[in-house]
Amino acid sequence: MQHLPIELIRQALEEDGALADITTLSTVSAEQQAEASIVTHQAGVIAGVAVAAATFRVLDERIAIEQLCQDGAAVQRGDVVMRLRGPARSLLSAERVALNFLGHLSGIATVTAHCVRAVEGTRARVLDTRKTTPGLRALEKAAVRMGGGHNHRTGLHDGVLIKDNHIKAAGGIAQAVTAARRLAPHLLKIEVECETLAEVEQALEASADVVLLDNMDIEMMHNAVAFMRRQAPRVLIEASGNIGTNVERLRAVAATGVDFISLGALTHSAPNFDVSLEFA
Repeated sequence: MQHLPIELIRQALEEDGALADITTLSTVSAEQQAEASIVTHQAGVIAGVAVAAATFRVLDERIAIEQLCQDGAAVQRGDVVMRLRGPARSLLSAERVALNFLGHLSGIATVTAHCVRAVEGTRARVLDTRKTTPGLRALEKAAVRMGGGHNHRTGLHDGVLIKDNHIKAAGGIAQAVTAARRLAPHLLKIEVECETLAEVEQALEASADVVLLDNMDIEMMHNAVAFMRRQAPRVLIEASGNIGTNVERLRAVAATGVDFISLGALTHSAPNFDVSLEFA
């Protein structure tokens, strides 16, 4: 992770009361030194190692860290992610925040890798969405990349995605696309969300650059993709909506020939990755 969110880390440590850890302050002397390791308890893809390391350093720069795994690496149960040495109080007080970052981000990377493997051999790329934890979007999207996935929009500012309520407010798909063309920079693609084959046809007639097939069953999706490949082969096709992380479902969607599968579940439903800090 190139840009470490130091202010976010400080806020997380403050939220956890790391500078006033009454349990540690009352049971561990200020002079006590310790060595500890962060260990995995499952296989997967590790992410957030740099953020976890920074968490310890932000709390106490005296902590020495040996990082044994890089972000994006495949790990097995029992692997040591990093070794730490320094004041025992600081190691204990930073422990939970560091593990929260590491467990959450590794969970995202691991479920993303699972979904990427499910669509291997197809043209489909796995994308995330904007369904992220407030304040953690940059970290969560980085974790998706570490799991082999790709990022959709980082925010509302960097892509035009015309959804059902935009269409209603604008008075129709054609009106919405026309209005977007007037304002959007010429290098920005315009994507239209479609729930029916009639809407797909309208989006193509309006010269959309990307069509999102939303909440379609597999048969309708097959028909929509076939129609679009005949009528507008250069238009990109995305599938989204209640797809989930089930391997069979992902393979079925990818087999329709879509270019992208976007999954909110990568970030909003990824199980926490099991890691722990263990004193020597």
